[in-house]
Amino acid sequence: MKSNRLDAIRSHLYSHGPTSINELAKVMNASLATIRRDLSELEEAGTIDRLHGGARLAQGSSVEIDFDMREQQNIAEKRAIAAAAYDRIKPHGSVFLDAGTTVLQVANLLRIEPLSCLVFTNGLRVAQELFNVPKTRVNLIGGSLRNENASFVGPLAEQTLRSIYIDTLMLGVGALADDGVIYSIDSSEAQLNALMIERSAQHIILATTAKFGNRSTFAVAPVPKGATIITSQHLSEEWQSRVRDWGCELVLTQPNTSFNVTPLEAKAC
Repeated sequence: MKSNRLDAIRSHLYSHGPTSINELAKVMNASLATIRRDLSELEEAGTIDRLHGGARLAQGSSVEIDFDMREQQNIAEKRAIAAAAYDRIKPHGSVFLDAGTTVLQVANLLRIEPLSCLVFTNGLRVAQELFNVPKTRVNLIGGSLRNENASFVGPLAEQTLRSIYIDTLMLGVGALADDGVIYSIDSSEAQLNALMIERSAQHIILATTAKFGNRSTFAVAPVPKGATIITSQHLSEEWQSRVRDWGCELVLTQPNTSFNVTPLEAKAC
C-alpha cells in the first residue's frame, strides 16, 4: 500500500542516508515514476529533501519513526557500540541510561551480563529490559510519558534529575551537527537531555554514523569537552578529525552480529 511504501521510504532514508531514486525503486520494488510521485508527496509534507537524482530526510524534520522500527535499524552497529559502552560502566557506580534505541542495547547487555550498579533511566523500555536483573538496582524517573520514544520527560522528570548526581551518562543522540551541538526533534526530550549532561560526571555519547552531520529542531547542548563518543569504524576521516578537535575520546567499533564485540580502536583526542 502507498502509506506503507511512504513509511518504508522514510525508514530507508533514516537508516541509509541520502539515496538515489534508482536505489529506492529497487528497494521498494516500485517503478521510477511511482517513487518520483512518492518523493514529491514526502517533500511537500516537509519530510524529505530532494537531491539531484535522489533524496534524503529533511534537515530538522519533525517526523519521528516508530520506536519499534528504529530499534531494529542498524542493529549490528548499535550492538557493537553498546558493547563498547557496557565496558565503561563502573562496578558499584551509578549510570544513567537514556531512552534511545542504541542505549537500549546497553540494557540488553546488562540483562545478559549483570553488573552490580545503580541504574537511573527515563526510558520505559530500558526499565522493562532490566526488570528483575540480579545485582542491578533500577530507578525509573517519573514525568510525562512521551509515547513516540517510550520516555518520561517534563517537569517531574527534571525535578528528579536535579536531586541526583550520576557517575556516568550513556546518551544517545538524535543528530550531531558539525559544530559539535547535539540535537533532538522534541523540545521536552532536548531539555531533559541537557539536564542529564549537567548532572553527570562522565559523558558517553552513543551514535551510529547516520547521526553525524545532521541537525534537528531543538538543540540539546554542545558535546561536553572530555566526553567519549562511541560509533562505528565507518565514520569518515573528516569526522574523526573533527571529533578530536572537540577534545573528545573517540571509540570506533566493528559491527558484528554478536554482542561480544570489542572496540576496534580507541583514540584519545
